[in-house]
Amino acid sequence: MSKTIVCFGEILWDVLPTGKQPGGAPFNVAVHLHQLGLPVELISRVGDDELGQELTAFVASKGLSADFVQQGKTHLTGVVKANVDDANEVTYKIVQPVAWDYIQYEPALEQLVAQADVFVFGSLAARQAGTRETLYRLLEHARFKVFDVNMRPPHYTKEVVKYLLEKADLVKMNHHELAEIMAWFTPETNREAAMQWLAERFELAAVCVTCGAEGALLWTNGRLYRAPGVPVSVRDTIGSGDAFLAALLKGWQAGQEPGEALRFACATGALVATHQGATPAFTEADVRQLLAVQAV
Repeated sequence: MSKTIVCFGEILWDVLPTGKQPGGAPFNVAVHLHQLGLPVELISRVGDDELGQELTAFVASKGLSADFVQQGKTHLTGVVKANVDDANEVTYKIVQPVAWDYIQYEPALEQLVAQADVFVFGSLAARQAGTRETLYRLLEHARFKVFDVNMRPPHYTKEVVKYLLEKADLVKMNHHELAEIMAWFTPETNREAAMQWLAERFELAAVCVTCGAEGALLWTNGRLYRAPGVPVSVRDTIGSGDAFLAALLKGWQAGQEPGEALRFACATGALVATHQGATPAFTEADVRQLLAVQAV
């Protein structure tokens, strides 16, 4: 199982004014990794209900395996009410408890994670004890751990985020999350210095911070890389950060020069923002074309 990436956590329905759409950061990242040509597996859980069956069917329609998407009878499939009044700053009301709060540990999951090259996880899936305990057990077997920080109040605690930082190798967060996390530890407010501090404090191979339309920053190998934002006409930003992470991991896995990987990631996130919903279809060629237009 070479170069496989495993994404762990929530799969759910984003309920928008226009209707419901499949979502959940780990699921979105998995879809975009697959679209960029990387082998990926998703670990999640849905309810034994119509919404769960529809989600499982959608996973298959995107060309992904649902072999590790558990089905439970005691909790409903996850639902999130998304408010898109501000296209650039979507807010969410996340229902709990739901099926993905109860991802159960199984020996097959341990084997999958141990064989994978990369294990991607977020803080939202760790909000309840059931899934959190499974995540903590799987982290002990992962080769390279990617923490996709996703701090949605009130669904996180300082203690859990700190623990996940300690376990991670690569961390991706937005600039709001960077400011909040740094306030827990040190008065440092300069982004570059804060990223360096985090990398040293938690012995991280890389720290990536997205800054919305401004682009993104990546600290790795003792230096900072910057990529400007790619100006596009935004439909909504749902899934943009997840597409960004998928693209960054593609470059990371390929041993790409960090600045180049960061530029490609910014363009991928921007491309998804031009569409409605978290998982629009696109190819690597579409991203390259957007970058080429910017270079002219």
